[in-house]
Amino acid sequence: MPGTLGGHRRGRLYGRLDCPSALRALARGGYVRERVFFADETTAVAAGHRPCARCLPRQYAQWKASRANRDPETMEMPHTPADEAPAPSPLLTAGDLAALEELPAPAAHTAAELAALLGLLDGARVVTVGHSRDAASRDAAAAFAAAWRAAGREIAAVVDWPEEAASWLRQAQRLTADAPDAWAVAAAPRGWAQLVRRLRHGTGWDPARTVGFAALGDPRIAAATGPAALQGLRGAAPDGGVWRFDRGWVVRTAAGGGR
Repeated sequence: MPGTLGGHRRGRLYGRLDCPSALRALARGGYVRERVFFADETTAVAAGHRPCARCLPRQYAQWKASRANRDPETMEMPHTPADEAPAPSPLLTAGDLAALEELPAPAAHTAAELAALLGLLDGARVVTVGHSRDAASRDAAAAFAAAWRAAGREIAAVVDWPEEAASWLRQAQRLTADAPDAWAVAAAPRGWAQLVRRLRHGTGWDPARTVGFAALGDPRIAAATGPAALQGLRGAAPDGGVWRFDRGWVVRTAAGGGR
């Protein structure tokens, strides 16, 4: 029998076949590789998937409420079958974290930086914004969200995070819950690097559909997370130039197009 619900294998979520978020992702082509189908909700839940917040809001609210008494920081990913090798931990080592301590804190964003960041997302309509809790990142995220809405486009969610967390699972799930067209991030390197590892470990997050403010364009972040974790991520510099991660290297293009 054909399935009545669709889902994302890595993101561990399910929803209606006409879900707007899923249809946008399918149109881009990347979602297809991770797509699964279920006969009904009972089957989807038994497979370890949770309801989509966008197309199944009532079921999502019930699912969220059922977990209200659990500590979200210690919630684990679905267990690996006994006959499979366990996946490596997404958490950074003490050595990786020590290297990130040398990176400068985020500086206040510039108008040129914000304009360049918006330009990188010219084809997107629905974006999730993420930021750490320092003042510069919070202000940059707010400025991006205001400019995005002023252009008549939609913010799916705004998610923040501390520089330290037990597992980063809650933040990763919130950041990817609505399957947006893209992500915009303003963050300090330490927390962002740890969150990246969790995002790549168990969600459908795509760095190539993510843009970041200047503080995230440092190759030492890729050294800590692993080069593949940030492949394709792009961002803006204070002068309006842009940068992108390519196999662990940061390729920079100055404002006006020169490298």
